[in-house]
Amino acid sequence: MSFADRDGYIWMDGVLKDWRDSNTHFLTHSLHYGLSVFEGVRAYNTVKNGTCVFRLKDHTRRLFDSAKILQLEIPYSEDEINSAQLEIVKKNSLSEAYIRPLVFLGSQGMGLRAEGLKVHVGIAAWEWPSYMSPESLERGIKVRTSSYTRHHVNITMCKAKASGNYINSMMALREALDSGCDEAMMLDTEGFVAEGSGENFFMVKDGILYTPELTSCLNGITRATIFTLAADQGLEIREKRITRDDVYICDEAFFTGTAAEVVPITEYDGRVIGSGKRGKITELLQSKYFDVVKGAIPDYMHWLDSVN
Repeated sequence: MSFADRDGYIWMDGVLKDWRDSNTHFLTHSLHYGLSVFEGVRAYNTVKNGTCVFRLKDHTRRLFDSAKILQLEIPYSEDEINSAQLEIVKKNSLSEAYIRPLVFLGSQGMGLRAEGLKVHVGIAAWEWPSYMSPESLERGIKVRTSSYTRHHVNITMCKAKASGNYINSMMALREALDSGCDEAMMLDTEGFVAEGSGENFFMVKDGILYTPELTSCLNGITRATIFTLAADQGLEIREKRITRDDVYICDEAFFTGTAAEVVPITEYDGRVIGSGKRGKITELLQSKYFDVVKGAIPDYMHWLDSVN
């Protein structure tokens, strides 16, 4: 089904509009120049409290941070954007949902000066199962090093979840898929492991979790969640520079992200990772993550905002 031809509603600039009527002009500035910021947020059907959005406030805070970095002044408060996300899930009668807030520039003018342009905000929500296949959550995925380098920190502002930054990711992912792999591993400009096309990276060696330093990597909400869950399980996490051959000889590896959730990596650049199966620590953290988002662990209920 086309994303343009669906029943439902989209929140546009403070108003609920019919899904099919939620259009923008061809000369919308962000369509031509890529200057916009967005978030990917998930709502889950929890065991006791119905539909809840996971870490809503953290996602909205990052949306506002991204906008500030790129000098986009969002004409709503964080509370208003939080409420709008809850409203759009409820209005579309979704028990589970992927939520997409987008902040973009209007059609009041063209050119790189980007002067006098209105800042628009739209929020959509729809059913979208795991980004990876259900089987991959257990079986794991095949990954290859991309020939495309992750952005340098002084080329694009990597802490902003900016739409234009994802051209890099799309080329890397297409290359990986065309080669028979499931995902790409992107290196930074010095050749160290950065992240996947849309995920943060973790690996396990001798019982210790390692993840790249946040230089050219996005500060992932799921990444931060794994930090907390790992610490609560007594696991040690170290941020450090990671090389490709570090990954080749690690015991376990996995990607994290709101869309991908927690997915094991069982092959990288033709090398089998560990035993070639989902590792014990990966399985533990994956299991804890799904228990948390489903509201099955009381200690983490503060991360869930009820839609009802």
